Amino acid sequence: MPAMTSEQDVAVIGGGPAGLMAAEVLVAAGHVVDLFDGMPSVGRKFLLAGKGGLNLTHSEPFEAFVARYAERAPVLQPLLRAFGADALRAWAEALGVETFVGSSGRVFPKDLKAAPLLRAWLHRLRGQGVRFHMRHRWLGFDGTGALRFATPGGEATAQPAATVLALGGASWPQLGSDGAWAPLLAARGVDLAPLQPSNCGFDADWSEHFASRHAGKPLKGVAITFEGWHQAGECVVTAGGVEGSLVYAASALLRDRIAASGEAVFQLDLLPQRSLAWVAAELAHPRGPRSLSTHLKTRLKLEGVKAGLLWELVPKDVQADPARFAVAIKSLSVRVTAPRPVAEAISTAGGVRFEVLDDGLMLRALPGVFCAGEMLDWEAPTGGYLLTACFASGHAAGQGAAAWLARRRSAGGAAA
Repeated sequence: MPAMTSEQDVAVIGGGPAGLMAAEVLVAAGHVVDLFDGMPSVGRKFLLAGKGGLNLTHSEPFEAFVARYAERAPVLQPLLRAFGADALRAWAEALGVETFVGSSGRVFPKDLKAAPLLRAWLHRLRGQGVRFHMRHRWLGFDGTGALRFATPGGEATAQPAATVLALGGASWPQLGSDGAWAPLLAARGVDLAPLQPSNCGFDADWSEHFASRHAGKPLKGVAITFEGWHQAGECVVTAGGVEGSLVYAASALLRDRIAASGEAVFQLDLLPQRSLAWVAAELAHPRGPRSLSTHLKTRLKLEGVKAGLLWELVPKDVQADPARFAVAIKSLSVRVTAPRPVAEAISTAGGVRFEVLDDGLMLRALPGVFCAGEMLDWEAPTGGYLLTACFASGHAAGQGAAAWLARRRSAGGAAA
């Protein structure tokens, strides 16, 4: 363990984007920075996020961008103004990673990969003097306020002048973000919102017949409506429910309704590009000796998993009535009963409430301790918003810690 006795020494705990960004800001401000992480290497969830093409941020206008953070938009707005999508793209390009805007407005590295960006970043951080300590799992504070770590050589402590916690949420715990920090902070009087799954799938009571035939099948070209919210996209039927980008976009609303009522029922439009009148007219077209299944396939192009959902969820008497069946096709009620566990979710809702932090993201209950990233109480949809807020909050926490240390030095000098 490093000897951390100088007023310049800062510990950053957590090697994801938020922690690495905080370290970069602090070392640039002249501080000696030691970064600790419980895993053998940093950035593991970041690398996983880039497995299918790293969606770094989004190009939509700022006001629309900020609105994606729902009730936390007001508190995140200044952080995103200071280090938002444009700043993030410029930062990546300074690392030699060119970005581009995809057809959906999402922003990606030109090679779509996370690993080259992470390697370049770590090379720069090491060159700037950041010291990395892997397999150092944070255990909380001892009686003197020192940081406790479980290390390969046994328990060790460190007593920096300031600490930035960037420990992630509780999703994908095998990559290091297991939420074990929550009781450690709660024991020190930090008010936390319960950790919950976000951008997650949901359980539905499919029959064995339906699940065995359609699990894993994508639902393309559909739309979900739920309590005034509407969006088109794609999702996937699973053996026990639904998941995928369109479901993730609705996940906060569905999760909260289930918490309040025990279930949520959303409407699935299987043909959002067609009007109800058109669907009803096609269904009413004489089908002669053809089966209803063949009629759906030939007139409406509904087959496979979409047709399977209709047989699963629409009663026989409704199927026999073209007008009512058309309504079901355009507004199929899908009942979900529980979100999937937080460990399976893409991200986490809940965490350290912003109300217990000052403007520099310092815990009022623990002066000198700052928080950043997904361990803060906010959530956002996929599409680059998650990563952008992690970078932005890490940047803000680094600035907050540097400013706090500068004020302490000034006060100490004035007292002398």
